[in-house]
Amino acid sequence: MKIQEIVLRELPMRLIEPFQTSVEVTDLRRVVLVEAHVDGVSGWGECTAGEVPSYSPETTETAWHILRDHLWKLLRGQVIASAADVWSMLEPVRGHNMAKASLEAAVWDAQAKLEGVPLARLLGGVRPEVSAGVSIGIKATLEELVAATRVELEAGYQRIKIKIRPGKDVEQVKTLRQEFPSLRFMVDANSAYNISDLPLLKQLDAYHLMMIEQPLGWDDLYGHVQLQKQLSTPICLDECIHTEEQARAAIELGACRIINIKLGRVGGYTVARRIHNLCEVNGIPVWCGGMLESGIGRAHNIALSTLPNFLLPGDVSASRRYWAEDIIEPEVIVSRQGMIQVPTGPGIGFAPKRQLIDKLTVRKERLA
Repeated sequence: MKIQEIVLRELPMRLIEPFQTSVEVTDLRRVVLVEAHVDGVSGWGECTAGEVPSYSPETTETAWHILRDHLWKLLRGQVIASAADVWSMLEPVRGHNMAKASLEAAVWDAQAKLEGVPLARLLGGVRPEVSAGVSIGIKATLEELVAATRVELEAGYQRIKIKIRPGKDVEQVKTLRQEFPSLRFMVDANSAYNISDLPLLKQLDAYHLMMIEQPLGWDDLYGHVQLQKQLSTPICLDECIHTEEQARAAIELGACRIINIKLGRVGGYTVARRIHNLCEVNGIPVWCGGMLESGIGRAHNIALSTLPNFLLPGDVSASRRYWAEDIIEPEVIVSRQGMIQVPTGPGIGFAPKRQLIDKLTVRKERLA
């Protein structure tokens, strides 16, 4: 396969409602799409970098720069046997996993289309459908949180995740457990706490949570080792895991019992599959995290979630959960049973709405 050219596009997409975490409020996503032309076929990827460097050091601007000025130079005109070759070709650039993942994902999509198979099958996926969870941002009042949770349960979601921060934590969890005694739910702190908050975090053990996601610093692996020893609730690591080596260290040191795999955070499918396999061998379940993606990124998350060790519902929600109109067709739909059907068409299985994409595009560069 020859990588002929790529097209970068930036699309501002406004969320249906603002989404608040412990570190930021997002109401507008600056979505960066990568279209890769491989042997005359277009493959699509999405960069999940945020507008500001709060979740990750990467941003929309850094990703555009790295894609244009560094990563593309490593792939221009290259002939490859498989999309799995892309990761090693990008190794001269350190870090910048989200930029790398968007480019690699586009090549994977193109390869699946060239071979006439669903991307999920090409990756080794085993599921015809994936279970859907949903993430609820921090709400101003407990009443709003309960109401939002009820809406999502009625929509069929199998797992609820709520964002927490100091002052918006124990009472929120207690209220949801009282209102929904059998609810499968978890909390996500996005690194809002430190080890001195142990007494507070231990209170969460009483509410039978599925997990506490990334309670401590985004690079504090040692702190999570100490914390997990003191908690009965499983810790799930997110921001701490960027590489297979970090995942191995987390598992062997006992820093967590669950790992969230995000395609962008780990640099693409090649590393995601290595982490998946490592976790499977060690009995660590994984699930797919979300980054407020458009339909392109959402389609890739669906494909990733078909791998056998994705045993827990991920943040792979319906298009209409976040967007008034998504940029793919058909849009992603969650059934009343909380399931998403895996597309059977070639590649990601969803067609980009080119007319809408062109309408929304505010920046575009073709690199050949």
